Amino acid sequence: MCCGYPEFMKFHGAQPQFDLTYSDVFLIPSRSEISSRLDVSLETDDGTGATIPLVSANMNSVTGQRLAAAMAKRGGLGVLPQDLSLQDLDAAIRWVKEQDPVFDSALELPSDATVAQARGKVPASSDHGIVVKSAGGDLLGCFEASVLASASPGDQLADLISDEFPSIDAEDGGEPRRAFDLLVEAGKNFAPVVRHGSVIGTISRKGALRATIYKPNLDSEGRLKVAAAIGISGDVQGKARALADAGVDVLVLDTAHGDQKAMLGAVAAVSDLDLKLPLVAGNVVTASAVKDLFKAGATIIKVGVGPGAMCTTRMMTAVGRPQFSAVIETAEAARDLGAAVWADGGVRYPRDVALALAAGASSVMIGSWFAGTIESPGSLSSDESGRVFKESWGMASTKAVQSRFGRLNAFDLARKTLFAEGISSSRIYLDPLRPSVEDLIDMITSGVRSSLSYAGAKDLKTFRDRAVVGIQSAAGYEEGKALPVSW
Repeated sequence: MCCGYPEFMKFHGAQPQFDLTYSDVFLIPSRSEISSRLDVSLETDDGTGATIPLVSANMNSVTGQRLAAAMAKRGGLGVLPQDLSLQDLDAAIRWVKEQDPVFDSALELPSDATVAQARGKVPASSDHGIVVKSAGGDLLGCFEASVLASASPGDQLADLISDEFPSIDAEDGGEPRRAFDLLVEAGKNFAPVVRHGSVIGTISRKGALRATIYKPNLDSEGRLKVAAAIGISGDVQGKARALADAGVDVLVLDTAHGDQKAMLGAVAAVSDLDLKLPLVAGNVVTASAVKDLFKAGATIIKVGVGPGAMCTTRMMTAVGRPQFSAVIETAEAARDLGAAVWADGGVRYPRDVALALAAGASSVMIGSWFAGTIESPGSLSSDESGRVFKESWGMASTKAVQSRFGRLNAFDLARKTLFAEGISSSRIYLDPLRPSVEDLIDMITSGVRSSLSYAGAKDLKTFRDRAVVGIQSAAGYEEGKALPVSW
């Protein structure tokens, strides 16, 4: 079997003698009995309980508590980054666990906050809203974020509250369909949800629709699941215990080069704790590394060296591997062992996610794509033309290194940053039509569901077995793109 290509995924024609990226390949349709893309299941089989195969990357500019909660509500999983202090990780995990699994997490701001401050949290959109509270924490009212478009930057939020804005009682409108109907009757796109006088979340028409389609990723107590990452140096066992005590559901041991002695030792140390949690380790790109990490105690292997949008590893070091081939080889090795792989990086379109799953990944980890969303950490900014963006950076960049080792003395910190790699600052623009991570989840899962239906697959396992992949030229890849203007 050349280049590590498996027998469960079929190539159309001869197997290639070289490694492939997602852009090098395409899926060929097969006879299908699937009548609707909503008839397929996207539930994963890696032990995380995820009902959609999407994981947000443990990058400082990608996954914070709001994005992690949004991911779990739609069935995915968010991985909090290891650069947070244990106290901040503990607080973030507990915050996610406190969120209602059906309703959206409320964006709450004080009454004296300004319009400019609110615009840093949410764009002017009728699908989102702001809950305004007094200094003592009492609910004063709320308004749709679309109001921000016509308000002056210095206006206080208290002045934007509408007396006619309704709320939904969780006891009466707790069912998503009922909440949708109440919003339609009131002529609103958004409303706070109240239980016994306290705001427990918010709901929009889109959010109500989504709640009828997606199945949240919940723990045994009915709370949202969340993952967290730790590095491989220092008191690894102490950090793992602390996160488990905080209620984390999945542990991720993460370093740029996962095929090293220090990683194997860290995995073994955490595995010895027997925390009864899925243990993810990476990143690697070979079957041999998968086998070593599994033997050390990892149950999920994170795959990908160099494909990320913020990563300069391949250009700096020539180290890495085209991601499609890396996923194929590692997924086959993991499957033989009873383990799973997450494909980490290199996805730009829903097609890439589908290809990663066809290659054998149980889930796909997404970084920069999710960085440009309302829920990701950081404030919204506008460029000279008014386009809204967030700042993103690589986890090996100078900015990330300074954040990770900020407590060192000036000399040691300077030594750490001297050879930093990766992009320290990049503007990730929000898609005006899809400003939320949930909008992107809709788009990605819609594409992946259709991929399964084209293959005649009812679930991801069947998809891996039935997928037929062809190899294409650069011109073939370009042919598949829609034209932005008429010819």
